[in-house]
Amino acid sequence: FHLSATENSFLRYILNQRGTLPFYLLTMRFSIAAWTAVCLSTMGAQAFVQPRVGAISRHVSSMHASLDKQASSSTTKTDDWIQDDIESQAPNDIVIGPDQVLIYDTTLRDGTQGESISASCDDKVKIAKRLMAFGVDYVEAGWPGSNPKDAEFFDRASMEFTADQFSKLVAFGSTRRKFMDAKDDAQVQALLDSKAPTLCLVAKSHAWQVEEILKTTRAENLEMIYDTVQYLVRAHGRRVFVDLEHFYDGYAADPEYALACCRAAVDAGASCLVLCDTNGGSMPWQIHEATEQVVAAFSDKSTVGVHTHNDCGMAVANSLMAAKAGAGLIQGTTNGIGERTGNANLCSIIPSLALHVNTKFVNGIDLQDLTTVSRFVDELLNLTPSSAAPFVGASAFAHKGGLHVAAMERNPLSYQHIDPTIVGNEPRFLISELSGRQSIMGKMKEFGVDSEDEFGVDNTSERALAILDRVKELESKGYTFEGAEASVHLMIVHASRGYCSPFSVLDYSAQVYDTNIDSSTRVLQKQQQRNNGNSEVPSALGPTARATIKVRTLNLDDEAYDSFDAPLQYTENLVVSDGSGPIDALAKALKQALVPSHPSLKGLELVDYKVRILDPESAAGASTRVMIEFRNDNDETWTTVSVDRNIISASVNALVDGFEYALIEHAQSCMLCEDAF
Repeated sequence: FHLSATENSFLRYILNQRGTLPFYLLTMRFSIAAWTAVCLSTMGAQAFVQPRVGAISRHVSSMHASLDKQASSSTTKTDDWIQDDIESQAPNDIVIGPDQVLIYDTTLRDGTQGESISASCDDKVKIAKRLMAFGVDYVEAGWPGSNPKDAEFFDRASMEFTADQFSKLVAFGSTRRKFMDAKDDAQVQALLDSKAPTLCLVAKSHAWQVEEILKTTRAENLEMIYDTVQYLVRAHGRRVFVDLEHFYDGYAADPEYALACCRAAVDAGASCLVLCDTNGGSMPWQIHEATEQVVAAFSDKSTVGVHTHNDCGMAVANSLMAAKAGAGLIQGTTNGIGERTGNANLCSIIPSLALHVNTKFVNGIDLQDLTTVSRFVDELLNLTPSSAAPFVGASAFAHKGGLHVAAMERNPLSYQHIDPTIVGNEPRFLISELSGRQSIMGKMKEFGVDSEDEFGVDNTSERALAILDRVKELESKGYTFEGAEASVHLMIVHASRGYCSPFSVLDYSAQVYDTNIDSSTRVLQKQQQRNNGNSEVPSALGPTARATIKVRTLNLDDEAYDSFDAPLQYTENLVVSDGSGPIDALAKALKQALVPSHPSLKGLELVDYKVRILDPESAAGASTRVMIEFRNDNDETWTTVSVDRNIISASVNALVDGFEYALIEHAQSCMLCEDAF
């Protein structure tokens, strides 16, 4: 049977009076009828059900004799010690939103339930420490009772984390199994073994889920909640949060039972009631109404939290509505990763609360670190950052329309809801056929391009218009410059007075050769034959293409110059290279030809190669768009683009642009002049 805090205090006092606790005088004798009346007045007739009355009555009756013997040895009033006991269990750090909010990150537990997302123990340690440095209040690091990796994490954390870091850790688990004591449940013991100061328990709060999924009674579910929480709080002194699974659906179906689950957790000593929209189907107004009712009923005893999922695209909105209704703790994940369509995205919730709701975070959050944290987590989890992510995405403050860019030149807030630097991001101005002259002028200013002609006249506007016309012409042929800013940069500098390329490709050729032109099925058969030891079957491994390229570049040999004033000389390099395909062979040949004159290119590598057919109805004669991403030794990346009906030509043009951009933008020194060639 389930007892309230008042009932539990009374019975705990009586049951321990035989020696472990001092036995004080009860100045008034409780009869069964009197105790029932007290409970009814304390709990309310509707909530105080008959089984509880009977259970308490049996305990009180069995203690009457003992109470009579001790009555003469104490002067403390019954209501005094009951009140003192309740006050000693009441939390003193209750947080009510939206003025203040605690941030609870569950990336390392709920977030890793997302498809294709996994983290090693080392990764989890690094991410946990990074989130703590960012200012997150609680980091839920795993379920130690479910797998060895999470158990290992908590073992390492107890030795490797500072006291302040360890104080923010949360271990996740569940209420005890049905029809057993919490102390006998192995996964409850695993929570204690984790040594985490805060434990979060998942518990059913939807009557239908209790009966159909747990296959137990409503009363037993209440006992599971109460028994587990009080065991961890009162017997072991841990802070306990309760994730009330399916709460909003349960509240809609049976509000009385959903609230009874809340009452069981609070009476047992839970510090936070976390209301969960587990299936992600609740609407913001439903979240607000239910949260408001729970806050009104329990905010004097416990913080109310919220945990939402994004199945309807409402996770962030629902979290904000819960905070508006008084929720003081918000659970979510970095970048919104998680099962199915993900959890509430803390990278959207945190800045929205701080900048649009004026929420104060209890332990402080470094907003300028937000974008860096987002990308750090993506990197360790081997995820590609979403360019469209609010606040932290590369496109979050990207502007394309000419009218917008022109307005932002006058005032950056004309088309931005905040200054992007507040969250560690930056504005970007995209070049496309929709751009205006102002967009090009902004890029020229960003790249530091000289806008004066040979007579010192500023012709920025005219030059920008010419470049814009060229952009529109190229985009009509299939180019796209939004993801290829290196190509835009080159287009602008090529139109600048006095610029010449650091090298030029005089000619090139590529040959493809193969000893095996069989279909894929026969290739697999031959591979199997080779694996079985048949050496007569030719191997398909090794180079399959050969490229020849002739490049003219600066001659940097001292012997080439008679004096300091001698004109610059050039040299021509003819290089042949093999590769796994024509593009690989050409890239290797180009790099081999340029590195002797430009050693900074030695660490350059191709990290991505994308091909898109623009007009598939033209079949083999279709135009092809090629985008190539490059990276240098400093982990700087850039992308170039080219379009041609010949895929080799498109690829070579994008390759040449990428190597040229590396020299003019990232090389430590590069000699550029008008008379080099």
